[in-house]
Amino acid sequence: MFATLKPLAWENAFFDHNSALLELQGETLLLPERLDDYDLVQVKLPAQQSVELDAVNALGFQLVEAEVDCVLGIAATGRPEGVRIARPEHIPALRQMAAEAFSFSRFRTPWFAAGDSGRLYAEWAEKAVLGTFDHQCLLAVDQQGAMQGFVSLRELADGSARIGLLAVLPAAQGLGVGQRLMAAASDWSRARRLERLHVATQLGNLAALRLYLRCGGVIERTAYWLYRKTS
Repeated sequence: MFATLKPLAWENAFFDHNSALLELQGETLLLPERLDDYDLVQVKLPAQQSVELDAVNALGFQLVEAEVDCVLGIAATGRPEGVRIARPEHIPALRQMAAEAFSFSRFRTPWFAAGDSGRLYAEWAEKAVLGTFDHQCLLAVDQQGAMQGFVSLRELADGSARIGLLAVLPAAQGLGVGQRLMAAASDWSRARRLERLHVATQLGNLAALRLYLRCGGVIERTAYWLYRKTS
């Protein structure tokens, strides 16, 4: 099997561990003992690549998460009410919301330390507000101005946009907040003359998947994340 191992510099600094991403391409023959150079090796494979999935399973990789990627056309709708641009003063509340909403992701135990997942997504939300990772963060608020949820967005080089994070507070669920945030994401994209909106979620997150399909999303691809842990 020909593959490339790429150290994950940002993750390694953030989590204080030694991890790499396995990419099944290139001209270098993968020697199994090279995997032992890292505490954790990650690989993401399209779900239809059964031969490659069998090959990494034979090397000791385990299934961690299934991912669904959806694409939506940009709807010609107006800007929804009750949506604001997140400002630095909103960061503490957003960090807490993100940490709680994304506490069970592929960055969970036993692959990562307890609390790492929430800590990562809290950092992601903050960087979205500051425009240093995703380009913007939008808030959904009620009539009194209290926060109900948020969505982060990034403009891509191919003329499309991608939703990074989308979360709704438990107390605001069932009130249409998710659809309002999706409409805001579409409006944000339309204002920038972008052609498509991408969003990914865990296969097991049925609430999110139903939301994206209800808003006109089409499943574009599915993939598996697999990890191999040395120690």
